[in-house]
Amino acid sequence: MPSPQLVRWNPCLEPHRFADTEVLQRLSCMAIKGEMFLVANLGTKQPCLSSDPRCPHDGYYQFNTDVVFSSNGTLVDRYRKHNLYFEAAFDTPLQVDHITFDTPFAGKFGVFTCFDILFFDPAVTLIRDLEVKHIVYPTAWMNQLPLLAAIEIQKGFAMAFGVNVLAANIHHPSLGMTGSGIHTPLKSFWYHNMVSPKGQLIISQLPQNPSCLVGTEKAKGKMDSFHSKFLKMVSSDPYCEKDAQEVHCEEASKWNTNGPPPFHSEMMYDNFTLVPVEGKEGHLRVCSNNLCCYLLYERPALSQELYALGVFSGLHTVHGTYSIQVCALVKCGGLGFDTCGQEITEATGLFDFYLWGNFSTSYIFPLFLTSGMTLQTPDQLGWENEHYFLRKTGLSSGLVTAALYGRLYERT
Repeated sequence: MPSPQLVRWNPCLEPHRFADTEVLQRLSCMAIKGEMFLVANLGTKQPCLSSDPRCPHDGYYQFNTDVVFSSNGTLVDRYRKHNLYFEAAFDTPLQVDHITFDTPFAGKFGVFTCFDILFFDPAVTLIRDLEVKHIVYPTAWMNQLPLLAAIEIQKGFAMAFGVNVLAANIHHPSLGMTGSGIHTPLKSFWYHNMVSPKGQLIISQLPQNPSCLVGTEKAKGKMDSFHSKFLKMVSSDPYCEKDAQEVHCEEASKWNTNGPPPFHSEMMYDNFTLVPVEGKEGHLRVCSNNLCCYLLYERPALSQELYALGVFSGLHTVHGTYSIQVCALVKCGGLGFDTCGQEITEATGLFDFYLWGNFSTSYIFPLFLTSGMTLQTPDQLGWENEHYFLRKTGLSSGLVTAALYGRLYERT
């Protein structure tokens, strides 16, 4: 594939200019026929010199590549995936590609691929430094509940950064790969189907300047009540001390004086510390290392299900290595504590809740999944009193996961 920075080329109109480019030619013609900008994922090869110590033995680099075509079929740019996920067939480019392209209908778009969504480069750089408001996101994401289902992290990224995300996932249910969507910080349109082998086209109108999440009038009364309790509880918590570097918390059992003791269970291959969520209302606190998570909740009706509030702060080492801080309210797989963290998709438990934690990172993905693999939008989220919070009242279906998933990029 020739470099779009060096060569201006329309493969549909100039099909014989370069050899072995049949796929690029067909994509270019699709863009012209549809009168649309088109982004597609494919494998590309690039020759390298034998004097290059990184050059593979056959003389070619192979990259997991996203290509961008304009509506007239011109090859505008390409992005080579930087954060590979057990992809032995592909090489990592020597430098990170920070790829943007301009459109006449919505301005600047950015591009990255799959596992990139969990890392600083190129994802955060595109938004923070290049001021991108729209992300095109090809992915082959294998769902991993309760925290990293495809549509869950896509929506969480849109809310965390206040951007539009156009996510196209491979639809391969037998491999657990399904879940595509068009996400704004406020709304989502998605397709998740683990039964049918057929995919689905998603079309939606989006704002050119996406709005960040704010509180809603509908939830104002309940939120005011929760807010006053939240401020009182945080200000009176004697078990956290902040030094020049971090916040240190004592064991949660000293705070939950009338509640059950914490327990441990594996979630997403990490050893979470959890406390059960019992009764129609209450408040809980659970801590791990430098992170304390809090939950204030009311339940319209009790269900015969076990829920738990969990915390993890440390290095995730399975299926990728990266540092995280997580506060998570999850439905357990059964009634035993050892089932908390299992993959489930159905739930009936309804909550009005306020979830918060004293995170030491500003990069936090709100994850919010309800029964039947459906997405919900919080009433409000953000920083207050050095805690990051998520509030929600009036769930329309049972809660599967409500979590704050923090990434400590500098520790990886």
